[in-house]
Amino acid sequence: MSPLKVISQQPPGGRCTLYARYADTIAATLGWSHRIVHDECRDAHGSGFPSLWIRDEAIQPSDGVILSPDDICAFLERQGIAAERNDELRLRLQAILDEFLETWTPAT
Repeated sequence: MSPLKVISQQPPGGRCTLYARYADTIAATLGWSHRIVHDECRDAHGSGFPSLWIRDEAIQPSDGVILSPDDICAFLERQGIAAERNDELRLRLQAILDEFLETWTPAT
C-alpha cells in the first residue's frame, strides 16, 4: 500500500489538482509511492475529496479550508521525517501553492 494518497473528484477541480501536485512532489522528494483515488463523496479533508492522506491519516488544514506547505511539513515532522528533507520539501510545496493561488479563481 502506498504511504501517500490523494482522494480526488473526476475530473479534478482546483484543490484536487493542487493536492495531486503536492503528492507528486512529496513522493519525488521522499522516494515514496503515491496514488490518486477517485471518489464521488464530498468530504473535504475526510474520507472523500479533496484530501491528502499520509499513512492512513488525512492531513487537516490549519485554516480549515486548504492545505498549506506548513500543514504538510508539520505532519511529516510528527511522522519522523528529517528536518533537512522537510525544509527542501516546504520550498517545493510553497512554489506549487504560490502558482495555484496566482491562477485560482473562486467559484461564484
